[in-house]
Amino acid sequence: MHVALKQEDGNYDAPIKLPGAVSLSLEQQGELTPFYADGIKYYVATSNGGYQGELEAAMITDEFREKILSETKDKNGVLIENSNTEAKEFALGFQVDGDVEPTLFWFYNCTATRPNVEAKTTSDSKEPDVDKISISCAASADGTIRAKTTKESYEKAKVKWFTEVYKKDATLS
Repeated sequence: MHVALKQEDGNYDAPIKLPGAVSLSLEQQGELTPFYADGIKYYVATSNGGYQGELEAAMITDEFREKILSETKDKNGVLIENSNTEAKEFALGFQVDGDVEPTLFWFYNCTATRPNVEAKTTSDSKEPDVDKISISCAASADGTIRAKTTKESYEKAKVKWFTEVYKKDATLS
């Protein structure tokens, strides 16, 4: 899992690794709107509102908290969350394994919530705690929401996919 901070000009910083990804579930946001004429479903309009879902990680890193969630370190190195700051937009990149052909993704214009704070006492068995954040991915100014490799593009793309956020028609190798 990788994230890249979005700058004001719409470009993205170099991606940073977000280790410890456990799961990611992004559900499409949009609707089908039927139009009836002549007593039949004459036309169906679709809307694409991007994706929304949840990222579960072993731990949300301090770097993510600072760069994306706008937390700051004080002079003692303690992370401070301030209600007057806003989370920043970023791109989310990851690889899906498990299929015959792995697939690489970049989702653009993402925003994230802060993770909940949860703790529990030690018991007979230890179960690791995880951080969960809600993520929303929206369209860029040009309408682009995500980039996804195909069987034909994966081999060329995999070498530098996470060194920079993919831009449409960029050179892959």
